[in-house]
Amino acid sequence: MPAFSPIPSKPWPALAPDSASPAANGQAAGPAPAADVATHSGRRSALRQGAALAGAALLATAGTGLMPGLRSIAHAQGAARPELEEVRIGFIPLTDSASVIMASVLELDRKHGVRIVLSKEASWAGLRDKLLNGELHMAHSLYGLIYGLQLGLGGPRTDMSVLMTLNRNGQGITLSRQLAERGAVDLATLTQLMARERRDYTFAQTFPTGTHAMWLYYWLASAGVNALRDTKVITVPPPQMVANMRVGNMDGFCVGEPWNHRAIVDRIGITAANTQDVWPDHPEKVLGARADFVRRHPHTARAVMMAVLEASRWIDASLQNKLRMAETIAARPFVNTSVNVIRDRILGRYQNGLGRTWDDPKHMKFFDGGAVNFPFLSDGMWFLTQFKRWGLLREHPNYLQVAQQINQIELYRQAATQLNISVPREPLRSSTLMDGVVWNGRDPARYADSFSVKA
Repeated sequence: MPAFSPIPSKPWPALAPDSASPAANGQAAGPAPAADVATHSGRRSALRQGAALAGAALLATAGTGLMPGLRSIAHAQGAARPELEEVRIGFIPLTDSASVIMASVLELDRKHGVRIVLSKEASWAGLRDKLLNGELHMAHSLYGLIYGLQLGLGGPRTDMSVLMTLNRNGQGITLSRQLAERGAVDLATLTQLMARERRDYTFAQTFPTGTHAMWLYYWLASAGVNALRDTKVITVPPPQMVANMRVGNMDGFCVGEPWNHRAIVDRIGITAANTQDVWPDHPEKVLGARADFVRRHPHTARAVMMAVLEASRWIDASLQNKLRMAETIAARPFVNTSVNVIRDRILGRYQNGLGRTWDDPKHMKFFDGGAVNFPFLSDGMWFLTQFKRWGLLREHPNYLQVAQQINQIELYRQAATQLNISVPREPLRSSTLMDGVVWNGRDPARYADSFSVKA
């Protein structure tokens, strides 16, 4: 097994002014060098202490030190004590890794009897490999990556678990400025340009079974474009998207924030759509793990879930908390970009890079009263329908059975109940996507076969 290299114990770097950030200087922000990949152990630095102070109003109540209604399980009866003290969690430098990061930075993990050891990964493939070989216990992960592995797609077939959803919304589809200068600024004008300029178009996503591939394919298909037949699709790790567009390797990409906004700041691309335009309140990243790890360490898994749930609630609780989160995760050990690039879009303040600005109420959410985090079976089943639609699966799987095997609803229910977070009564929910088609999980095979544009 490869040696695990956590982020070294050293004082956190002070947050530089935005003018000193890579984005402000027109430089590409790639993944941090291996020496910067790491954990918070020992005494916390000024940065971590500052983040903890920002949450003090929420984390303190008279005489308890806990949020109102919360109870720490760190000293519960022996049966509930976490089996492990340290839990290695991988993340990709994206805004939606924030709840996992803040669970550690705010020391919410310690309250529940575990210590989260963060490992910054350069690509989803690398994160997958470490999760499968045991170097990582859990991961901030693409929903579709976890479901793909369960079926042997995008990696060796492995029983997997989705513990909770980490966020909804907040990804984007970026087109190059060269396309924008020729009139392609949204889906309609893009397809018009593609019809006029009959050439090979290249679009990038981040992992073959991942959310970004599915959002990109669905978006293009709604205008009659089959991404797998009519374009060239490549896989590029999220932190490398802007640099690859800069050198002309693709015409467009779908990726998580802050890399869409970063493309605008660096004058490399424009925002043609956001993924909440494709599916309002769509599921995005999840806290994933191998199923055998969860079976052997259920109390550890629940303790981590509770810490991340508290962090999710803390982020969405106030403007101040969102701003503190942006300052924290923008630092080099985490996302490594300008605070401004992260801040605007987590507040729902959007621009397309061509002068248009708007406020989007469906911006990235981490908690939203608890609605975000429940692992709905229908959310996972939707990705299976798209795997079938695009030829990744030849036959229909047992959609419901697969989702029930993966999504740890009972474990989530236990964690949420401990924190007085409401849990939906039904494991299926109904949504209307951009083409007017309703998805409710009731007849997944018929839904998967209903699309006119498919493999």
